[in-house]
Amino acid sequence: MTIFRGTVLDTPGDERVGAVRLRADPDAALLVEGGRVTARGAFADVMAAAGSAERHDVVDLTDGLILPGLVDTHVHYPQVRIIGGLGLPLLQWLEERALPEEARLQSVTYARGVAAEFVHGLTSAGTTTALVFGSHFAPAMDVLFEAAATAGLRVTAGLVASDRGLPKPLLTTPDRFYDESMALASRWHLHGRTRFAVTPRFSYSASVAMLDACASVLKDVDGALFTSHVNENVSEVAAVAELFRGAEHYVATYDRHGLVGPRTVLAHNVHATAPELALLAARGASVAHCPSSNAALGSGLFPLARHVEQGVRVALGSDVGAGTGFFILKEGLHAYLTQRSLGSGGLPLAAADLLHLATRSGALALGLGEEVGDLSVGKQFDAIWVRPRPGEPLAVGLRHASSPEDALARTIALATPSDLAGVWIAGEQVPAVHPG
Repeated sequence: MTIFRGTVLDTPGDERVGAVRLRADPDAALLVEGGRVTARGAFADVMAAAGSAERHDVVDLTDGLILPGLVDTHVHYPQVRIIGGLGLPLLQWLEERALPEEARLQSVTYARGVAAEFVHGLTSAGTTTALVFGSHFAPAMDVLFEAAATAGLRVTAGLVASDRGLPKPLLTTPDRFYDESMALASRWHLHGRTRFAVTPRFSYSASVAMLDACASVLKDVDGALFTSHVNENVSEVAAVAELFRGAEHYVATYDRHGLVGPRTVLAHNVHATAPELALLAARGASVAHCPSSNAALGSGLFPLARHVEQGVRVALGSDVGAGTGFFILKEGLHAYLTQRSLGSGGLPLAAADLLHLATRSGALALGLGEEVGDLSVGKQFDAIWVRPRPGEPLAVGLRHASSPEDALARTIALATPSDLAGVWIAGEQVPAVHPG
C-alpha cells in the first residue's frame, strides 16, 4: 500500500454548478491499496492507523496540489495534428481541415502515429478519463483502443457513423456500421478500462437508416454510451432542420430513435432551445461544453445558466482539434471567461465550480461517478500533482495564495501542462509526463 501526502482539493458533492463546495485538506494523506483510496484524513492520523512505516511507501507531494484526474467529455482522436486551424466557421473548417485529415486514418500506419500522439496529448495534460470521438475506420479504432489500453487510460470511444454529406472515403452503410461496431465492441467494450460509444458524426451526415443502425448498436451493446454533436453552429442547425423537416428540433433527430438517455453526452449545444433543454433534462442526458472550440470557430457563447436552470448536467470537453489544446483546466478558464462575457446572462463561476466541471461532473456524465472524479474513500486513485517549477508564474501565485480556494483559482488561471509533475491512474504513475 502507498500513502500519498499533500494538499488535496476536490468537489465530491453534486451541487448545482454555481454553488459547488470545495473540499480542501491541507497536509492530508490518501492511503491507496489496489489502486483505490482506502483511507483519507490528516497525515498523522492516517499514518497512525496504517501502522508501521515499513509496511507502506510514502509519496511526498506536499510541494504543490493534488487534484483528481481530469475528465474530457468530448475530444477527437483523428484531429490531434490539426490543432490551431483558426479563422474558419464550423462547416468550412470541417471541409478544409478536419475531414481531409480524418480520411488519412484509412492507413493503419498513419493511424498508429496519430493514436500515439493523441494518447500522449491526453496523459501529458492530466486527462485520465475521456469520451473520445473516434475514426470513421474500424482498423483505426483498434489502434486507438490498443494505445489507450497500453497507457492505462479510461477511454470510451466508438466508430464514427456517416452515410451522407461527407467525402466518400468517410462514408459507410448502416449494415456495415452495425457489423463493424459490434465487432469492435466485442473486442474492447468493458475490457479493462475501455468502453464503447455509439458515435454518429452528427445527424447532418446520418440518414434515418443510419440512426436506426445506431439505435440497434446501442441496444445490443450492454452499457454502451451515445455521443454526437448538437446545436454547435447556426449554419449547421439550419442544415439539420432542412434535412429533418418532421423533427421538432435538433435534439429530436436523435431522440426519436431512442438515442437520448442517461448514457448520452451531446457536444456543444450552444444554440439550444427551451424544448431541447427540457427534453435533455427529462432524459437525464449530459452536455459537453467546449468553450475554446466555440470561441475558435466563432460558434457562439454557451448558455450555461439556462442548462443549469433546466437541470441539464454539463461537463467540459477540449474538442481537439477545433479546441486549442488538451488541458481541461484551461477549458475551465475559458468556461469562466465565457460566462463573464455574457454579462447578466452568464452564470458566475467560482474555482470550485470549474474544478467540478473538469472532474466530478464529467465522471457523472460518463457513468463513472462511483469510480472516479474525486478522491473520496472507495474511489480509484486517478490524480494529478500540480507542482510548477520555482519562479514560474504559478509557483509565485501559489506561494502568495491566501486560502485553498485562492490557490485553486490561481491554478486554473495560470497552470499549463508543464506544471504537472505527476499523473496517476488507479494508483499507477503514468510515464512520459514532465517531471516538474
